[in-house]
Amino acid sequence: MAKDMTLLWGSGSPPCWRVMIALEEKNLQGYNQKLLSFEKGEHKSAEVMAMNPRGQLPSFKHKDFVLNESYAACMYLATQFQSQGNKLIPDCPAEQAMMYQRMFEGLTLNQKMADVIYYAWKVPEGERHDSAVKRNAETLTAELKLWEGYLGKGSFLAGNKFSLADVIGFPGIAYLFRFQLCEERYPKLAAYYNSLKDRASIKTSWPPTWLDTPDTSAMLKNI
Repeated sequence: MAKDMTLLWGSGSPPCWRVMIALEEKNLQGYNQKLLSFEKGEHKSAEVMAMNPRGQLPSFKHKDFVLNESYAACMYLATQFQSQGNKLIPDCPAEQAMMYQRMFEGLTLNQKMADVIYYAWKVPEGERHDSAVKRNAETLTAELKLWEGYLGKGSFLAGNKFSLADVIGFPGIAYLFRFQLCEERYPKLAAYYNSLKDRASIKTSWPPTWLDTPDTSAMLKNI
């Protein structure tokens, strides 16, 4: 069944990792895949551009259906293969509402995280300001405190069951700790991360570059 699927992906990319976790959770191993290098600019190759004109990864295709947005691909896999593998969308309306809420709140967390991690990369040196760095750090800190509170109400991002919210949310949280977010300062986020990193779907799809290189960046240690 997975042989009619193709995934072009880059190691260490949370959006790519989301799709890979979803595929594992749905027992869709054996799909066609190709690991590409961001550093070498392979995400701008003709092969990628043919599937994704924005030249971004992941690029995912099932039969003739192309889904290049990771949220879209994960939601598609969860619904099209809902009776296969692990159930990712709860039947209970209240649980389902919470799951979707946490999923899309993850976009805000990821953006605020990116504002801190990529500020120096995105903003030309002459346009950088210490006030912006400070503001970005404070904004991310406030966001992280919200998620600490959310995790006090269950073991997973949307309650007591692993769901699509975790498929989509875990890679971003793992990225935070990759950049050395302080575990002591955010114990519930740390407990969540440590409890899930050995889950089969996550461990199997762990970014190979993360296995090869240690967590050397300390960009978030003071957040």
